[in-house]
Amino acid sequence: MRQGEVAPTGSWIGNPQGGVKAPEPLILPDPAMRFAATAARLLTLSDGHPMADWLRFMAGLAQAQQEAVATLAPLEGPDAALVAQAVAARMPPLAADGHRRHPLWRETFTVLLDSSEDGPFGGAVPEAARAVMQGLRSRGIAHLETLADDFLSGGVAPPDRGAALYVAAALQVYFTCLAGRLAAEELRLLPERGLCPCCGSPPVAGVVTASGSTPGARYLQCSLCSTAWNYVRAVCITCGEARGLSLMGIEDDPGAVKAEVCNDCHSYAKMLYQAQDMQVDPVADDLASLGLDVLVAEAGWSRHAPNPLVLVG
Repeated sequence: MRQGEVAPTGSWIGNPQGGVKAPEPLILPDPAMRFAATAARLLTLSDGHPMADWLRFMAGLAQAQQEAVATLAPLEGPDAALVAQAVAARMPPLAADGHRRHPLWRETFTVLLDSSEDGPFGGAVPEAARAVMQGLRSRGIAHLETLADDFLSGGVAPPDRGAALYVAAALQVYFTCLAGRLAAEELRLLPERGLCPCCGSPPVAGVVTASGSTPGARYLQCSLCSTAWNYVRAVCITCGEARGLSLMGIEDDPGAVKAEVCNDCHSYAKMLYQAQDMQVDPVADDLASLGLDVLVAEAGWSRHAPNPLVLVG
């Protein structure tokens, strides 16, 4: 099973009829549905939300990402021999900081900019965003590749953070399409279980399932390539300790999104609970719960890893 196959009916992972016998080690993304599912969820969450306009803007970006997926149809899958070599060495086969990008990713970037300028879902594109997009169009290939390298290495300079939003979105499409062409049975989890087994990136959030024959299993979703991998519950994904863990949430909130905080390393990560809402989406629900990030940060914890689409956070 691939991530997203039953997303429209609310079963992000698992089969409510009980077809899964044990937690799958990892679930590869389905690029044909991945970003559309996030766009739809963002639109749902925007209704009555204090940041409704921004969530609709991000929904438009996710829809633009979905449209950009088609530009990567000619892209061949990763070389099987290189994948096998990386897996044997317990390394991610699509290592974000070492992968040699195909030039097609830049066409994806262009399509994403074109689609984003239209302001879909009835939301106007902010003037600041339009200015950033116009600036990106004037930049040469070398500058764009440098910005991509900076993003993947975690070294984006403050003045480039606005531009990095669109570069990050394009790279998410590119790496998600590559990951979707891998064979799950040929991959292995990394020794450092808190990192994606496909590209080595940190997760954007975790999902605790409520369907299938193993409800309650936890999966982390990669912030870059959208791969989901199983990770034991009640263990900090940053330091691996269990004794200092607790959950924090916003009072009177339905409880679908919680912050799992660790008193040992003083970090936290977002966890989504299907038992509270079967429609949760790791990217969309993370963006819609930034108030929880503020609450937890003020209490003294640091986020495990940022959402690539909220670099300024």
